[in-house]
Amino acid sequence: MIRACVLLTFAMAAIAGGQPDLQGIWSNATITPLERPNDLAGKTTFTAEEAAAYEKQVVERNNVDHRSKNAEADVTLGYNDFWWDRGTKVISSRRTSLIVEPSDGRIPALTPEGQKRVQDARARTAEHSTDGPEGRSLPERCILWTTAGPPMLPGPYNNNFQIFETRDQVVILNEMIHDARVIPLDGSPHLASNVRLWMGDSRGHWEGHTLVVDTTNFSGKFSFRGSDENLHLTERFTRVSPDTLLYEFTVDDPTAFTRPWTAQIPVTKTKGPIFEYACHEGNYAMTDILAGARAAEHREPK
Repeated sequence: MIRACVLLTFAMAAIAGGQPDLQGIWSNATITPLERPNDLAGKTTFTAEEAAAYEKQVVERNNVDHRSKNAEADVTLGYNDFWWDRGTKVISSRRTSLIVEPSDGRIPALTPEGQKRVQDARARTAEHSTDGPEGRSLPERCILWTTAGPPMLPGPYNNNFQIFETRDQVVILNEMIHDARVIPLDGSPHLASNVRLWMGDSRGHWEGHTLVVDTTNFSGKFSFRGSDENLHLTERFTRVSPDTLLYEFTVDDPTAFTRPWTAQIPVTKTKGPIFEYACHEGNYAMTDILAGARAAEHREPK
């Protein structure tokens, strides 16, 4: 009873201004997939034994140091396994997907309009991907890493983020491409609808001990799993123990998806510091990709 009271008191601790304290460096690294794999259809959670077996299987499959499995691995896999940080464990709830709604753990189907937009984008990429830097993906251009948020999802590495709080603002600093979201808590309205931002326009408020962040005004050049500029994202941050923050997000985009969908990720406290991800400074791949394309064009018969 005493321990439970201590944990509850810690989870509800407040900073100056009376709001809950979410500050710290957190990691969302996990091998639990966003969507439930097809071979686990109908299975919501693992038993402890099943989780251990799944973890072993996935860690083994992800180990890129097994060069014998791929004759071109030194080129196609890029990094040794040491440099990857995907995590080695499923989430604490042992769910088989991060998506909790719909109950099948899958992203809902795209609308016909959404399907056409995705197909058109793929066609443009296939035709113009090496014309210039504008044809490359947002992560390759060091503009935005689409799993770093918002919303925030586990990625191959740099799965850390840091939360800072004042009475009037919350700042979320992502390790990946070192993006920082400054979220007002003053009740101010969203920007005018004609103002579009890469990470959208976020506004926060407290609902009890939960920070709720409402984000709109996304750029049409940004797409999260098929979303478009009409994406309305709702994120919820709740500190449920000294070392655990429950992160939940709901995607609502009626012109892209046939229904809203929600994911939950228990993120864990981790030691710092967060190191700089010097994306542009080390982005030699962009020059090499484009230079290789120009060299290939010169070799083509005229």
